Amino acid sequence: MGPPAPDWLGDVSAGVDAWTKRAPAPPEDVAVQVPEADPESVARKILLDQLTGQARSRKELSDKLAARNVPDEIATRLLDRFEEVGLVDDEAFARSWVQSRQPGKKLARRALAQELRRKGVADEVAREVLAEVDPADEEEAARALVRKRMRSLAAVDDTTATRRLVGMLARKGYGSGLAFAVVRDELARAGRQCEGGE
Repeated sequence: MGPPAPDWLGDVSAGVDAWTKRAPAPPEDVAVQVPEADPESVARKILLDQLTGQARSRKELSDKLAARNVPDEIATRLLDRFEEVGLVDDEAFARSWVQSRQPGKKLARRALAQELRRKGVADEVAREVLAEVDPADEEEAARALVRKRMRSLAAVDDTTATRRLVGMLARKGYGSGLAFAVVRDELARAGRQCEGGE
């Protein structure tokens, strides 16, 4: 007769865990204590995350901190410090915003001013930055918009084309005087007439 059969009574999971190199689960009754986060550290991380890869206005950052329930005094102190070290700079933000939106979206100064206001940039700062936009660049952007849009207006009459082109420029923030002048000139180049206008 062979050796007696082993007694398999009891929990064999420890042996299986050891055999399969599986780490045993922690006991269920051990509570993991997580220290409560310091509100200032949390706020600083929020600000740094928001500034990663993109400049933001002070108001945008302030709104983000308020949405995350950061106390006002901590938010103000940190935003002031971030301004001191140059991480938050509304003028630099406005300049960067204008440099990307004016050539890219071909927006006029009026539309850019509205966007900057929505971003919380002070009107005085916005005016100073927008004064740097060259009127010739603004006019050329309007012309590029009209030329591109005219391709889809070949089948409509001159009156309709004029109305649509001037309306498009108005939505981009161009004043009616410049809009009609550009539309009139570009339609004439295409052998068409600008109907209506000033």
